[in-house]
Amino acid sequence: MDAPAQRRELRQRLAEQRRALPPTERITAAQGLRRSLEQLPEYFTDHRVAGYWASHGELPLNLVIPPLAARGQQFLLPVTGLGRQLRFAPWTPGDAVEANRYGIPEPAQPGELLEPFQLDLVLVPLLGFDRRGNRLGHGGGYYDRSFAFLNEQVRPTEPLLVGIAYAFQELPEVDEQDWDVPLDFIATERELIDCSRTGPDHPDTPEHAA
Repeated sequence: MDAPAQRRELRQRLAEQRRALPPTERITAAQGLRRSLEQLPEYFTDHRVAGYWASHGELPLNLVIPPLAARGQQFLLPVTGLGRQLRFAPWTPGDAVEANRYGIPEPAQPGELLEPFQLDLVLVPLLGFDRRGNRLGHGGGYYDRSFAFLNEQVRPTEPLLVGIAYAFQELPEVDEQDWDVPLDFIATERELIDCSRTGPDHPDTPEHAA
């Protein structure tokens, strides 16, 4: 089996495993995710925090979003555009949404659209990850295209990219592609992983363990 076929099969397996989670496990995972993000100072201090509308079994952000507004921070959702580029619109619970071409809800009437470089912190959805910050996405390339400018900068910088995943989505290694944009951190229901502290010079042990 060639590499693209292997990635497709891996995506399918992880997606099916994610969708099969019972509601009780999703609720517990959402609680654990908030505890993991609370170990990241930027979650409390960054003004513009982008996330996603959980779909297809993704780890929900329903417990992560409300504290932002209470602290005066702004939450934004991605809006798909031409050229597989993302822009981001401010959104608060209760605001109207409409499904995009993939069936994922987006702000229905965004009054303002921000470019990726205008964000401070981005909670990035994914299908699989490794501790070096490599991400297996859904194959559309939206996040890699939108944040490609970060590959020309010394990391970490703004926006900080934090992958969001269930712990079972961890893989021993994700093959790197030339166009991939690595993650700075990964937050699961169990821990916050600092990707800059894993690699040849650092043991692959959990960082910021909850």
